[in-house]
Amino acid sequence: MSSVRVGIIGYGGMGSFHANYLFKGEVPDATLTAVCDVAPERLEAAKKAFGDQVKTFETADALFAAGVVDAVLIATPHYFHPPLAIQAFQHGCHVLSEKPAGVYTKQVREMNEAAERSGKVFGLMFNQRTLAGHQKMRELVQSGELGEIRRTHYVITDWFRTQAYYNSGGWRATWSGEGGGVLANQCPHNLDLWQWICGMPSRVRAFCSFGKYHDIEVEDDVTAYVEYPNGATGVFITSTGEAPGSNSFEITGDRGRLVLEGGKLTFWRTRSSVQKYIYEAQGGFQKPETWQIEIPAGGGEGHKGITKNWIQAITSGAPLLARGEEGINGVQLANAMLLSTWTDDWVEIPVDEELFLARLKEKIETSTVQKSSGSALNFDGTFGSGA
Repeated sequence: MSSVRVGIIGYGGMGSFHANYLFKGEVPDATLTAVCDVAPERLEAAKKAFGDQVKTFETADALFAAGVVDAVLIATPHYFHPPLAIQAFQHGCHVLSEKPAGVYTKQVREMNEAAERSGKVFGLMFNQRTLAGHQKMRELVQSGELGEIRRTHYVITDWFRTQAYYNSGGWRATWSGEGGGVLANQCPHNLDLWQWICGMPSRVRAFCSFGKYHDIEVEDDVTAYVEYPNGATGVFITSTGEAPGSNSFEITGDRGRLVLEGGKLTFWRTRSSVQKYIYEAQGGFQKPETWQIEIPAGGGEGHKGITKNWIQAITSGAPLLARGEEGINGVQLANAMLLSTWTDDWVEIPVDEELFLARLKEKIETSTVQKSSGSALNFDGTFGSGA
């Protein structure tokens, strides 16, 4: 395939952003050929921006029936990601979906199964994976340079949002429209990086606060404690109600400590294994010799880099940096944190997907907020009309 015809489904903030750089030819071997959105004013905006060079469609059905795309980039509200991806796979299209992969693991698992059956290239817009600091953290962990992980600590509280932000869209901060708060909207990238670099924990105990700082029904403050299969532990803290916030990612291993903060990556490297030193040192207050290493952490193409990589995977079989199937891991973590709070108990990974979905339905049905007209989730667990 010399040039991939790409359609954008969902021409909101992110969808229009992706469409613009595709239309300008900033992604080699990709051509923007279609835009789809249910909102007439957004389609008018697309027509004004692209003229007759890009076709516009009111429904995904019409887009796929027209046969003008080889691949689609999905940038709709969260609930629609899996059903639209499944529909695209059924029509023989490659898929790149915005984050999160979905709202709950059952729908994401079904999407992954559809992707496997289709044989098409499936990617997720985890643009934070393109950044050098995150890639180098992963390399140091995966290579064993840091040693076996003993503790992880991720504080991401610089997601500050005002009430005006939540009031800006009827689907925002509702169980029916968004499926969650900070975990579903702001933190999918952080949850992905946490598991991409450190691996998945085996169980979670979390404490989510709902509408703690804002007039919303979903979570805006989260503290979670996790345990890993090897006995390591971790903490994940996030909020949209703190200012000034913090963005600090720390991993402690048997050979030192990694800290990424303020765009700076520092590796405190112990000369020997910490566990070995504990038993071999002769003095009670001795500490292993440690070297402080500053690691260059700048660079990375972000969103456009993920799109370029996805197109390369389609045209030449290049390996994906962010495989779509991996999106279920971050959803597992978010679902586990919410379910742990709702049940006031530990939650094992993988999460009980039927129990989580039942609890989510309860939240939607008992919501005091008017249900968003854009909700894709019907109360029988099926999906309504998409974008």
